[in-house]
This record gives sequence, structure tokens and C-alpha cells, in this order.
Amino acid sequence: MPLKHILVLLFIMATHGSAFPIAKLALNNNVPPILMASLRMGMVMLLLIPFWKFKIPDKKYLKSLILFSISMGVMVYVFMNLSLKHSSFISPIIIGAQLAVPFAVLLSAKMIGESISTKKWMYVILAFVGIIIVFFDPELKNNLLGLFFASLMALFFAIAQVYSRQLKELSLIILNVYTGFFGFLVLIVVSFFVEGEVIVNIKNINFESWILISYQAVIVSLFAHMSMFYLYKFYTVGQIFPFYSLFPIFGIILTFLIFGEIPSILFFIGSFIVISSVILLQKTK
Repeated sequence: MPLKHILVLLFIMATHGSAFPIAKLALNNNVPPILMASLRMGMVMLLLIPFWKFKIPDKKYLKSLILFSISMGVMVYVFMNLSLKHSSFISPIIIGAQLAVPFAVLLSAKMIGESISTKKWMYVILAFVGIIIVFFDPELKNNLLGLFFASLMALFFAIAQVYSRQLKELSLIILNVYTGFFGFLVLIVVSFFVEGEVIVNIKNINFESWILISYQAVIVSLFAHMSMFYLYKFYTVGQIFPFYSLFPIFGIILTFLIFGEIPSILFFIGSFIVISSVILLQKTK
């Protein structure tokens, strides 16, 4: 792999890792979590509309596209924000996101009939054991709701990945426009009923928080995703996806630099088991 592609990969992983502490900064500014997820998706939709040109995909893709858009644009981002909102520690949420890989393996077997080898089963179980070790850290006893939401985030990310396999022929623009549309529309309605006073809440968002939300929409949701698909022109998913195990490392480092958060020994043990299991799981056929 040439240096320029390695640098692109590092940019993508650093960007994905940064999404968690950046979102936490906005939440600490009292931005409602559901509204923030809605605004993020709304920005993605608006930025891509000029490139979309209102092309409607073939009917055979609509069901999978809608289910993907709801899983990714609604569920993943709202549970990500809720997990950060209800947790005083960010690092366990980042590690919890790694559950998406074993969840994806299990869902692939259930939904599209893919076989799971004995080795894969072993790594799936090990990944969950590692998460249990992290979640039962005594320092996290007041953060269980946040960790629960993190597990749901990983589950819906895995569901989205399963549906994305049926959408390989669609352009990235169409995929992201629909994800942004459903994410914005559904979450703005949910925010109205759950968080209330949507207009007032939007007016109360300060300039710093708008910058943070824009970063999530433009840098994370658009640039990082586009960069990943650029690499897919040269490499297979199997060659690229294992590098996703790097993003927790970047995320934890940034969490330390921004919030001074120092994970416990038990966290490091569980995290090592999770990340190692995920890497081996991705490499196993």
C-alpha cells in the first residue's frame, strides 16, 4: 500500500475516533442529543442535494435503502449521542462501538444465511467477554445506561452493514442523501415530542456547538466516508475493514487529550480482548 493511501486510512481512522469526544463536547454545551443527531443528518442531506440531482433509485433497492437509512441515519446516531449523554466516561463507549463487528457476523448468519465457522464463533464470544469485562469495571457502575445505548448503537450499525450489502450498486451520493433525509426527518419529529421546543433549542445552540455539529456532518459523515469509498477503488473490503480497529485507539487518545480521561486497568484488559477478537474475526473466513 503506497504512503498516500496509508495517510488516507489514518485520516479516516482518526476522524472516526474523534467523532465521540467531539460529540461529547457539543452535548456538554447542553445541545439536546436527539436534536443534535437530526441536525447532523440534515446538514449531510443539504450538502449532497446539489450532487444528487433528484435521481430516484430502482424500486428493487427501495426497501433495503429505507431500512439502511433508518438503521444508520436514525438509530446509530441517536444511540451514539444518548450513550455519550448518559455516560461520564467516553472510552468505554468507543470500545462498545466495536461490538458492531460480532453483531454483523451474527446478523449475517441470521438474515442472509452466511455460515459462521468455529473460529468465528470463538472470536465473537471473546469479543463479548471483553465487553463484559469493560462494562463491569466498578468505575462505570453509574454509566450502565450509557453503555446500554452504546450496545444498541453497535447493533444498529451492524444491521446497517448487512443491508448495505444489498446496495453496492447504488451511488454513495444517493445512499447518503436518503440516510440524511430519513435521519433528519424522523429525529426532528422525535426531538419535538421527547425534548420539546425544537425551535427554541435550535436558537439556543451557540456558535461553538454549531462548529462541532458541522464537523461531525462534514468531516466525519462526508469526507471520511468518501475517502473510504475512494480506497475501495483500489482494495477489497476485506483489506480495508480490519483497519477500523485503529479508530478506538485514536478516539481514546483524543479523549485523554481533550478530557484528561484515564481508563482503568480493567478497561485496558477488556479493550485488548475486544480489539484483538475483532481483528482476528475480520481476518477469519
